[in-house]
Amino acid sequence: MGSAIILSAIAMTVIVAVRYMLTSGIFAWATARLRPGHYAGLDAQIRTEITWSLLSAAIYGIPAGIVAWGWDSLGWTKIYTDWSQYPLWYLPLSLFAFLFAHDTWFYWTHRWMHQPRIFRAAHAVHHASRPPTAWAAMSFHPLEALTGAFFIPVLVFLIPIHVSMLGAVLAIMTVMGVTNHMGWEMFPRAFVHSQFGNWLISASHHQRHHEQYLCNYGLYFRFWDRLCGTDRGLSDAFDAQAASPP
Repeated sequence: MGSAIILSAIAMTVIVAVRYMLTSGIFAWATARLRPGHYAGLDAQIRTEITWSLLSAAIYGIPAGIVAWGWDSLGWTKIYTDWSQYPLWYLPLSLFAFLFAHDTWFYWTHRWMHQPRIFRAAHAVHHASRPPTAWAAMSFHPLEALTGAFFIPVLVFLIPIHVSMLGAVLAIMTVMGVTNHMGWEMFPRAFVHSQFGNWLISASHHQRHHEQYLCNYGLYFRFWDRLCGTDRGLSDAFDAQAASPP
């Protein structure tokens, strides 16, 4: 049993690391193609981001591997594969429930990370990326990585979710983590400023967090930022950038 858990943890670590390298690599390549020179002079920073991110991949992979082993071997979790086990309308509901719960956890732990002592001890690693790049999404101190690594694995014990919707959660988490840090806005300005886009986090919103620090703490949605008065809108630099051709 012990060796099976270890192998599962190693496998999940590799999966998380490969997922990070592929996703960040694709968006870094897109940046080089669409915004030539955007990451000029940032080679040393990018190497540091990758190093911290691969360490974070191990921290994320271990609890995920344990849960994957428990689901496969013991049926521990509420992950299900039978489409008929819950009505079809529950699929998007469970997806939203996971995203909203994760966003809530992220908002409050992220805000805690900006307490001066905690910031200096851990979160400063992430903010050392100036400006952040597509490689910075998982560039965390181990303490910060730990605050995020256990949440989704715990959530699968509490909320039933089809394995396809869990895959969607992980895909959204990965893509938004990367695109929110890549230093330019991939979504059309009309969408970002639309009624729907106004409630979502995008690079335009998260960039302001990296500019001003004590605002815009959300991961997916602007709900908690607006409710708690920490929403400072979109980056002016990104608005100006969107108005000009690449």
